[in-house]
Amino acid sequence: MNPPCGRCTKPVYPTEKINCLDKYWHKGCFSCDVCKMALSMNNYKGFEKRPYCSMHYPKTSFTIVADTPENLRLKQQSMLNSQALYKEEFEKNKGKGFSVVVDTPEMQRLKKTQEQISDIKYHEDFERSKVRSDAPLPENRQEPSSQADAQMRPPVTVAPSGGEKRYQAMYSYTAAEADEVSLQEGDLIGDVELIDEGWLFGSNQRTGQRGMLPANYVRPV
Repeated sequence: MNPPCGRCTKPVYPTEKINCLDKYWHKGCFSCDVCKMALSMNNYKGFEKRPYCSMHYPKTSFTIVADTPENLRLKQQSMLNSQALYKEEFEKNKGKGFSVVVDTPEMQRLKKTQEQISDIKYHEDFERSKVRSDAPLPENRQEPSSQADAQMRPPVTVAPSGGEKRYQAMYSYTAAEADEVSLQEGDLIGDVELIDEGWLFGSNQRTGQRGMLPANYVRPV
């Protein structure tokens, strides 16, 4: 026996039958309940087992959606569409040598943590290099730092006591005691007198200070 149409209640024959919203419809009867616009399986919207167009679909407040056969079908269709889209994106990026990373809140947190760690590491390295550049030379000032340095440095000639020969600073030196003279590379030293094998006494012509200075920091000019 042929089932009745969901709108006109007349029998629906197989050649014109539409099965939707748990009912059978004539193709001409499957239309919007408000404007009577003809609908199809691709553009209808169901509400309380009645078909509507997009324009006249009832606007309702948020409610819990029941798992009706129609809702389950739509849910399954949405999942299939999502899977198809994911597969399409995967095929596009396949072979490009990189993966698409979703910018989730967790990925943003990890990225921010890595940036903070990098900043801390950079500041630590900067401070270490600064300390190394500001540190005074070893206390054993008489010995060169290496054999190569000893070969490169010219021999230190100590002027005799009372001589007027000038010297020039090869390295910067910060005075460690009150009776010492600070030097900058290139400073000229006059009135040089021998103190012992490792120290001289002279006047820094740039600053006017007079005192002791290490002999292996200067050279005669």
